[in-house]
Amino acid sequence: MIQLPGWRHFSRFLSPVLLVIFWQVGCSTGLLSTRLVASPGQIIATGWSLAHDGTLFSNLGVSLMRAVSGLAIAVVAGVSLALIAGLSRIGEDIVDAPLQIMRTLPVLALVPLFILWFGIGETPKILLVALGSTFPIYLNLHKGIRSIDPKLLEMARTLGLSRGQTVRDVILPGALPDLLTGVRFAVGISWLMLVVAEQINADSGIGHMMMDAQDFLRTDIILVGLFVYGLLGLGSDQLVRTLEHHFLAWRPVQRGKGQPA
Repeated sequence: MIQLPGWRHFSRFLSPVLLVIFWQVGCSTGLLSTRLVASPGQIIATGWSLAHDGTLFSNLGVSLMRAVSGLAIAVVAGVSLALIAGLSRIGEDIVDAPLQIMRTLPVLALVPLFILWFGIGETPKILLVALGSTFPIYLNLHKGIRSIDPKLLEMARTLGLSRGQTVRDVILPGALPDLLTGVRFAVGISWLMLVVAEQINADSGIGHMMMDAQDFLRTDIILVGLFVYGLLGLGSDQLVRTLEHHFLAWRPVQRGKGQPA
């Protein structure tokens, strides 16, 4: 079967476009109640209105600040804990078990405790994002450190590298692919945690905008918020993919991706 050049790229978007068309037709013909689910046309008009009066961008800025702050804390905490657990058997005994317990706890169950400990300001929201994002970074980097080829460590000892030099020049570069995989998962989880965090007495942010819309049955605003969350997730994932392509250019699989199929 003959395929037009570039058809494969466009074919990925065919089903979403058809879905939106059917959705709009369903709303326009009354098959779908616009009271329960706004039409794509309504969502676009509402999104334009929110962007035009500044409401969308002011809330988006607050949400981005919370997500980036929480993710930065998660990267520092996850890398530090993974180094402690990955480089020492004693460190693993101390760090790994509590983290394995904590990562199985439901986040919503921790919200009351975070409010009691940190109040209802920005701190509990940022820390909730950080908590959820720490675990994928820790787990993936820990696995990467433990998977370092023993021959490389033996070579480092033969060359007389110190402990710090071995970590900097052998272990961290070897575990970098797993670290970036963990960061990709952490970025996705940070947006999920942000949705939960912005329901804690928030007075700004995309989650707050959606909660306000719920009180007035404005499904168009709620769907605008969901669409923004989706775009943020897609954009941040693409950013991490770009970092992977840049930092892991030495890997054969990365070089293969840059070659024409």
